[in-house]
Amino acid sequence: MAGVGCLTAAIGTGVAWLVAAYDFPGRRALEWALLLPLAVPTYIIAYAYLDMLHPLGPFQSVIRAVLGFDSPRDFRLPDIRSMTGAILLLGLVLYPYVYLPVRAMFMTQAANLVEVAHTLGTARRQILWRVALPLARPAIAVGVSLALMETLNDIGASEFLGVRSLTISVYTTWVTRSDLAGAAQIALAMLVLVVALVSLERWARRKQRYSVSAQRPRSMARQPLKGAARWMALWFCLLPVLLGFILPATYLAAEAWKRFQFAGLSARLLAEAWNTFILSALATAAVLACGLIVAYAARIFPHREMQLVHRVASLGYAMPGTILALGILIAAGGLDRWIGRMTKELLGIDPGLVLIGSGLALGYAYLARFLAISIGSVEAGLTRIPRSYDQSARTLGHGIGSTLRHIHLPLSKAALSAAGLLVFVDCMKELSATLLLRPLNFETLATHLYGEAARGTYEEAAIAALAIVVVGILPVILLARLGRGSA
Repeated sequence: MAGVGCLTAAIGTGVAWLVAAYDFPGRRALEWALLLPLAVPTYIIAYAYLDMLHPLGPFQSVIRAVLGFDSPRDFRLPDIRSMTGAILLLGLVLYPYVYLPVRAMFMTQAANLVEVAHTLGTARRQILWRVALPLARPAIAVGVSLALMETLNDIGASEFLGVRSLTISVYTTWVTRSDLAGAAQIALAMLVLVVALVSLERWARRKQRYSVSAQRPRSMARQPLKGAARWMALWFCLLPVLLGFILPATYLAAEAWKRFQFAGLSARLLAEAWNTFILSALATAAVLACGLIVAYAARIFPHREMQLVHRVASLGYAMPGTILALGILIAAGGLDRWIGRMTKELLGIDPGLVLIGSGLALGYAYLARFLAISIGSVEAGLTRIPRSYDQSARTLGHGIGSTLRHIHLPLSKAALSAAGLLVFVDCMKELSATLLLRPLNFETLATHLYGEAARGTYEEAAIAALAIVVVGILPVILLARLGRGSA
């Protein structure tokens, strides 16, 4: 977490400052291209690079051919299965969590702050360190916190790269050793780590205050770069996109095409794609409905109690999926046993594992984990609707339900669609909770990829990995359009 935090902060803040403060070739394209690694889940980039950088893989084979070596015994690169490899690959995928809020902060900072710094004798190269970074610290803290949460939640990439994290220990303790109590103890230690991380970030900012001008802020005027500096800026911004998205996506596309030509689309893969779609669609519908209820209730009843409900409903997103899944697993298992006993006593039949076996427990895990996304998006859409519309509807005799149906829902279609897209893609990519809570003989594209990569049969999972990446590009396009509109 320390390594990933430092790397994501450095890459995300650096590229955000370059595209916000300077003008160089390719800047407009890189503004949205720097978001593309968000489309690649961490376990997929680990899967792709393990195959690409294998001693018998294409990258090392080309290097040996150029240098005149015949065998991996004569020449081979250091194994990517290491702590350093895990930090580098996770950092290349997670830096957009820092880039997105920090770039928005740089773009919306009042230009007069930079101008005042110039008049006080601050050189252009010192503006970043003395003006921009102190003002962007809240955005950096939020972005790094999200990256660290994703690092703590990761299970596939860490296992593929040989790093035994707490998340992997929870999974292996429960699945391999069948020790649910031991897994719960490790999950509790992870939960303490999450609380400590959030508390430390707030403590570090306890004495700092930030304010903005009452006037409408002006964006910074970009300074054109000249000579070698413009090409250095281009390559500094292009390298994370190249390593974090273009190379793994191209490799997955090539391997998927080879697999398709050799064996076509297997019935098993099609069934798993259907399972993924149905599960994600049902979970998205439930998350949107619950998010709409919570956000609309907070608008209609703006009391302290509703604010508390709002915060509690959003807690799940801060928890790693493994912790959430384990808590649900223990509770659902106990409730399944109680339902089984009651049904056997009353009807004389044993229904089995009703909640876990039917997938309801997994659906509830998706609901608890991604409800914050739905609440935030719906709330943002509702805040754009003037409250005078609500008052006018009441004077015309419309109740709460009628006002929601005829006014708020039509005016919030864009926010609901954006929330649904984000939740659907997150459900499709979710691995840790799905591994723990999926019913027997039920596989999704993510669990299929995990199983094939764990067995070392990388070619079998290329199509599933490519499908997840292609669908994951959709919210990136949405974010890029929103960012372009705000700029």
